[in-house]
Amino acid sequence: MRNPYSAQATMNLPMLLKWIKSMPGEITEHKVIPAADAVTADWPNIDSGLIAAMQRRGITRPYTHQARAVSLASSGRSCAVVTPTASGKTLCYNIPVLDGIIRDSTTRAMYLFPTKALAQDQLSELYALIEDMRLDVRTFTYDGDTPADARMKVRNAGHIVITNPDMLHTGILPHHTKWRNLFENLKFIVIDELHTYRGIFGSHFALILRRLARVCEFYGSDPTFICCSATIANPRELAEQLVGEPVELIDENGAPSCERHVILYNPPVVNATLGIRRSSLLESARIAMKAVSNGVRTIVFSRSRINVELLLKYLQDEAVRSGINPGRISGYRGGYLPNERRAIEKGLRDGDIHCVVSTNALELGVDIGSLELAVLHGYPGSVASAWQQMGRAGRRASDGRMAAAVMVASSHSLDQFLCVNPGYFFGASPERARINPTNPYIQIGHIKCSAFELPFRSGEKFGECDVEDALDFLSRHDVIHRHGDTYHWQADSYPAASLSLRSATSENFVIHDITDASKPKVIGQMDRRTAPTLIFPQAIYFHLGEPYQVMELDHEEMRCYVKRVEVDYYTDGDSASRIEVLDEMETNGNIGWGEVLLAVHPTVYKKIKLLTHENVGYGHIHLPEEQMHTTSFWICLPESTDPPGERRETISGLANLVRSIAPLYLMCDRGDIIVKGHERDPHFRAPTLFVADNVPGGIGLSETLFDLGLDLFAACLDAVSNCGCRAGCPACIGATVSDIGEKKAVAALLRLVLSSRRAA
Repeated sequence: MRNPYSAQATMNLPMLLKWIKSMPGEITEHKVIPAADAVTADWPNIDSGLIAAMQRRGITRPYTHQARAVSLASSGRSCAVVTPTASGKTLCYNIPVLDGIIRDSTTRAMYLFPTKALAQDQLSELYALIEDMRLDVRTFTYDGDTPADARMKVRNAGHIVITNPDMLHTGILPHHTKWRNLFENLKFIVIDELHTYRGIFGSHFALILRRLARVCEFYGSDPTFICCSATIANPRELAEQLVGEPVELIDENGAPSCERHVILYNPPVVNATLGIRRSSLLESARIAMKAVSNGVRTIVFSRSRINVELLLKYLQDEAVRSGINPGRISGYRGGYLPNERRAIEKGLRDGDIHCVVSTNALELGVDIGSLELAVLHGYPGSVASAWQQMGRAGRRASDGRMAAAVMVASSHSLDQFLCVNPGYFFGASPERARINPTNPYIQIGHIKCSAFELPFRSGEKFGECDVEDALDFLSRHDVIHRHGDTYHWQADSYPAASLSLRSATSENFVIHDITDASKPKVIGQMDRRTAPTLIFPQAIYFHLGEPYQVMELDHEEMRCYVKRVEVDYYTDGDSASRIEVLDEMETNGNIGWGEVLLAVHPTVYKKIKLLTHENVGYGHIHLPEEQMHTTSFWICLPESTDPPGERRETISGLANLVRSIAPLYLMCDRGDIIVKGHERDPHFRAPTLFVADNVPGGIGLSETLFDLGLDLFAACLDAVSNCGCRAGCPACIGATVSDIGEKKAVAALLRLVLSSRRAA
């Protein structure tokens, strides 16, 4: 078999970039980011043996951001390091932690990572440093994979405990008495990948840290926080909201970087009337295969598990046809077993795997060796995530090589918007990360967890919040018991076990596989908010790449029963929604935000063929309406003299634009917001557009839009004005349009919105 990775067969990266630019699609941007030299500083006042160990590893002097982080953390001042991927952030916490343990052997530290893969990766690097110095520093991971017989050793002997928010939530804090040695001597808490803690998950995590603070205070410790993050617009604000105390920001990067080429590639148009382009999945596979066949080490990112499996199949099949070992190409996603993921990571580091296709599971800082090309199948949803994914190539600047990243735009309107307006990607600041630890739906669950862990005293705050009203409420419902000035947990339940960190409520459907009726087994769960359009009767549910059909949905017991089937399609459900204003919190002219009732009713589903994405059928979803109270932004639109049908299409086109562009400003997923237009809203008696938080109680997204004023609508006008289509397409007002007048009508409406505000 021909070896395409030999020096003779290798096409260098510049030649590959030239080939990409010859493809029939459109290169909407090719930006060259020049290489940068390292900026170093003197070592802070740390143990000389630690400095010697660094020098043996080729680190003679620290980068400036590393030196400052070590200095701040060693002096007990919490900090947040915000520098690009592969800038050596790991040393920003490993050095002060090890230095602290060398100086005082009773010192303890806790490392918090959002994923098990990242925790395992950091453990390996830390082990190597400890072994090099021959230190008696015991380091352990504590997660769901930790054997039961090893857990006692971790609790009693671990200098550094590496864990994740879920395990801290359910396995450590509720059992803090078993962790007394850790909490009495806890000097450092490391929070890596800070930017991932946003939205619902971030709000939960902030409250877990409030619980952690109560436990630390009980044991007399006051740990220093060391946070690391990718670039976002508000890193200090996010860090301080999470940890509940002032944080020093370190955002001047001293690490070197290689020359990097970033290309935005838009596949060629195949139907100009409808604005349909060639499949971005096939174009991504074509680019990746060209790279693989010519020895360019590559990572491909895609947004869904199904697309990862499809891309992997295309690439491996083509590798066989080209005489390349398909084992050199691997997939990577959350459904793989832990041992499989570790083997893939090792294969990438060792060079045995030359191309990996992944969901965002490899977006974070797991060491996967030296890659040269990152291919993004579609925009990942935020600028911060896109740069994280692009940064997976060219992580080792010292080898002198260049790196490249290609984002292949899908027909999704946000992808098309970025192709037409690359300045939003390259010129704008990354998005703000929003959390809302005061969300009552989320907060009440953690108050219960914290009361289980330690009694509350009357007048005691939970973080920055007064919670006596919540405690009295729980007391009236016999969840906790008030005795004098103290609130004690008295319910029989274990509150942390029933509180999900990925949703605002704990109600989850448990999915049971009944393929073998004699041996039913649980294979997953899904939160109630997202379930109606995914696990309705007759829906196809994928688990570990295998298709199952939903046979029955039990709403009372919150159970979903599925059977294994052989099908070549998946289902995509749709729903109708309505919004009713309950309370106006704040208004400014024709915009405002407040509390609303959001009701969602599942309607129909489509059957979509796996390989071609053809629509091969449809059906009706027969499920009850789901209601929730949340918050919403709204704007009352100018009155129109257009006929009702045309007015409806214009508002629908505007809603499509807002739904696509808003995530650029909110750092949220499309599913985190619901955009709804009313031709004449009953509350305002005017045409109204709503942008609601798709989360019970809201998480601050609608308030952010209110604070932004009309910036969002100015961006929408840019998108629709600069789109090259004639009558409307997925890049602007949507793919289904009647004539060219609808696109013009949306633009005219936006100009009226902006001009009326300027006049006011």
